[in-house]
Amino acid sequence: MPRYRIHRMKETPRETFRWAAHTGGLAVVKPKDYDFNGELEAATPYALWKQLADTPQALHTGDLLELLTAEGTSAALLIAKYIGLEPATWWIPEPKPESAGILEADGAAARSSTAENSSTSVLIHS
Repeated sequence: MPRYRIHRMKETPRETFRWAAHTGGLAVVKPKDYDFNGELEAATPYALWKQLADTPQALHTGDLLELLTAEGTSAALLIAKYIGLEPATWWIPEPKPESAGILEADGAAARSSTAENSSTSVLIHS
């Protein structure tokens, strides 16, 4: 039977999520907005939703279900919305390219060199 990891949305982001306009498609979620809340087995995500519906652990809008593989790695992520469960993905920040830092340093050196050259040329023309 499939195993699901439950992630509960923290209260502050939940308020924002609750009042935001509904958007379809893949939802991008940030790990910092969630707390891990255990793992459960169920035949389908909706079977798990129904299993929890009449308990204090019921899924609320914004909560996540993460389908796990037999090895325990993530296979899929679903977010609970008013209309049901929809696909989601974790937000992963893009790494800053190392070359950008080098280019910035080269640009600063070039500006410094240009400034020195222009002050030298002023002295020559005086």
